[in-house]
Amino acid sequence: MGKKRSGGGLTGPQQAAKFLGVSVLSGVVLAGIAIPGAGALGLAAKGTVEGFDEIPANLKTPPLSQRTTILDSEGGLIATVYSRDRQVVPITAMSPYMQKAIVAIEDSRFYEHGAIDLKGILRAVNRNAQEGGAAQGASTLTQQYVKNVFVEEAGDDETKVREAQEKSLGRKIRELKYSIQVEEELGKKKILENYLNITYFGQQAYGIESAARRYFSKSAKDLTLDESALLAGVVQSPSRYDPLNDSQEAMKRRNVVLQRMADIRDISQAEADAAKAKPVALKVTKPKNGCITAVKGAGFFCDFVRNTFLDDTAFGKTREDRAKVWNQGGLTVRTTLDPQSQDSVNESIKDHVDQDDKVATAVTLVQPGTGRVLAMGQSKPYGFGKNETQINFSVDKKMGGSNFGFPTGSTFKPFVAAAALEGGLPPTKMYQSPYDMDYPSPVRTCGDKPWVNTDRAKVENETESEVGPYGMKEAMAKSVNTYFVEMISEVGLCPVTEMTTKLGVIQADGVKLPEVPAIALGSQGMSPLTMANAYATFANRGVYCTPVTIESITDSHGKALTVPKSKCGRAMTERTADTINTLLLGVVDSGTGQQSGLKDRENAGKTGTTDSRYNAWFVGYTPNMSGATWVGSGGAKQVSMENITIGGQYYDKVFGGGLPGPIWKQAVSGALSGREAPSFVTVNIPDTPSPSPGGKPSGKPNKPGKPGRGDGKPGDGRPGGQTSGGNSGGNSGGTDGGTGGTDPLGGITLPPGVIGGRD
Repeated sequence: MGKKRSGGGLTGPQQAAKFLGVSVLSGVVLAGIAIPGAGALGLAAKGTVEGFDEIPANLKTPPLSQRTTILDSEGGLIATVYSRDRQVVPITAMSPYMQKAIVAIEDSRFYEHGAIDLKGILRAVNRNAQEGGAAQGASTLTQQYVKNVFVEEAGDDETKVREAQEKSLGRKIRELKYSIQVEEELGKKKILENYLNITYFGQQAYGIESAARRYFSKSAKDLTLDESALLAGVVQSPSRYDPLNDSQEAMKRRNVVLQRMADIRDISQAEADAAKAKPVALKVTKPKNGCITAVKGAGFFCDFVRNTFLDDTAFGKTREDRAKVWNQGGLTVRTTLDPQSQDSVNESIKDHVDQDDKVATAVTLVQPGTGRVLAMGQSKPYGFGKNETQINFSVDKKMGGSNFGFPTGSTFKPFVAAAALEGGLPPTKMYQSPYDMDYPSPVRTCGDKPWVNTDRAKVENETESEVGPYGMKEAMAKSVNTYFVEMISEVGLCPVTEMTTKLGVIQADGVKLPEVPAIALGSQGMSPLTMANAYATFANRGVYCTPVTIESITDSHGKALTVPKSKCGRAMTERTADTINTLLLGVVDSGTGQQSGLKDRENAGKTGTTDSRYNAWFVGYTPNMSGATWVGSGGAKQVSMENITIGGQYYDKVFGGGLPGPIWKQAVSGALSGREAPSFVTVNIPDTPSPSPGGKPSGKPNKPGKPGRGDGKPGDGRPGGQTSGGNSGGNSGGTDGGTGGTDPLGGITLPPGVIGGRD
């Protein structure tokens, strides 16, 4: 008698010998099972053995794809994502009933034979011959496991999946050879464990643990006899025996399994009968996959984490390589999301903007000095339904954001001021700052060709009473357009674009900032994350840190993956940053952002409102938190925020300090509640002489009812300097709703509404 191994079955050489014996019967046996029909019966035994020998000796078992768990910074669950819902567990975590049930119905002689069951083959051949078809197969549980390995390796490639499942003699021979190897290397218990972890149980459940949770909302180790029999029965045909779709058919199949268990004496007949008498009692947990399952309104943050992984070469050389790792799953991703901050953002959004409003809001909070993204939320939830979206308004286009981002209005002005201060301009610098003026020309660029105002583009302030001269402190507090246009004209465009590069300020569509004076008024589209992180540099006294969302990742074996850290570098001197902080403290103390100021800690910020009030912003910060709030049109159709109801409240005109500011204030107040309140390092900026009350404005008399007038302190009126013909220093051919005219940007095309500058 052949020598037995401890795991059961014959040794490798004995299996090979048995295979040769079976091959002699190939025309009647193997081919008859694999491909019923006369055409398959002509395979010679000699050819079969040669094909067998040519098959590689080692079966490369791919790691099983599993679910990935995304956690917040405190270890709380955000979401689970997967390409296949599977949780790999050891055999000790599987019910003994389940182990017996699957063996009984799929391969009752599993512990008696090796990789090949000759008795089973002969029995199947006899049955198939009697019925004239393939009524019965003869694959052992080991062979089924090997086939599932090939299916798993095929992934989502439909062609490879079909090849792995095709009823061909070649596939059967390959299965047999690898089955011999697997039996030799793994032994019976490990094969059974692997099989129960890899096989499909229907309803998107792969492996017994996910199946137990899907159908019965319990762990595999707690499955009862009747539950185990039902799941074992599903394996043969997950669609036919699906208990959710046909409980009667599933019950019949379950009872077949129970009877088989009794027949081979795994259970008594009394136990089988008692289990058969039970109805199919399911406690279904519906499949939950992807960022749509995220809690705390963190669906967009979850999606940003996924896109961050797919975009970073730290996780693979190519995007395809990274996608393979992500889809393989089994990862535990701990993120930077702060639960307290996220809750506060959600509450503030809910209190100010409704899901079904004509406009939307997005809020992003980051931590100065670390780049950690602490919270991310928006009023249109993550989803596919009405008033839902999968567009993340907080991030750039390539990371799942909108096509162009959103014009930032006067929130761009601190970048101009920072460039000027770095270049040696004193904070007491005064400009004439008339109510309206032509854009100064020419203006230096980074190249040899200066920008020239060939079309006599104009810029104006919010109200005709805003007439200089002004110093930087008052101009920033009031957000005087003409002051900053004069500033950028003196400093030149290159220092400004170099500063924005250091601050990570890029357009949301990835296109380089145009070198035109209108950028001083925020005519270009940005994302809230970009703006929040740039302002965090001011809070961090001039050191910029790239944004990060992932703290750590471990794979399915608990091995830590290398995670990219935030890269920090000095963007400006401490003196420049401290000066900007001092200037922006004035915005919330006495300027356009008074409604946004926090009461329990120092904070600074800047308001911004764009042409036709399509977009309104507040970007603010404390020394330990920076955040950006945008309100505007999230879809293709631009909505003018005048005479509009948002969040159940009527607004005659929406401006940066009037709605985005209070949203930011509530969000940041809650996020920082109970946390330290450090102070800024400030500088002394002497006051400059105010313009004479009797100074004669250079503009025309104010006209009642004209858009952008008389709404308190929203800042400047028609951003970019819109003329009566509809042109401005930042629009293109009247895209802001004007009546046409020339193009002051020299042929640069901007998306609708990308004209900014008021507050």
